[in-house]
Amino acid sequence: MNKHLNLLGLAVRAGQCTIGEEAIVRDIQKQKAKIVLLAGDIGTQTKKKLTDKCSYYHIPYYMVEERDTLSHAIGKEGRVAIAVLDHGFAKKLQSLLDESIRG
Repeated sequence: MNKHLNLLGLAVRAGQCTIGEEAIVRDIQKQKAKIVLLAGDIGTQTKKKLTDKCSYYHIPYYMVEERDTLSHAIGKEGRVAIAVLDHGFAKKLQSLLDESIRG
């Protein structure tokens, strides 16, 4: 399993993530979300809504694995988006994701 998925699992267990479209949008607007991860197979409307919000509020977002992989990593079913609220987790996730994109 990828390092960023392990870290994401830790962030969820630490209570530093928001799951669910409406809650994520709220946290983006309140500038609580530090990074947003979207499943590769997210629906087009949901993707547009979340990426538009992230862009507007200058929150970095990444397209990652499919929903099954993402859901498995956090131990919850059918999840297509996760916002990380903790700055430390977000920073490390971002560097791991940037590394995997470049690598």
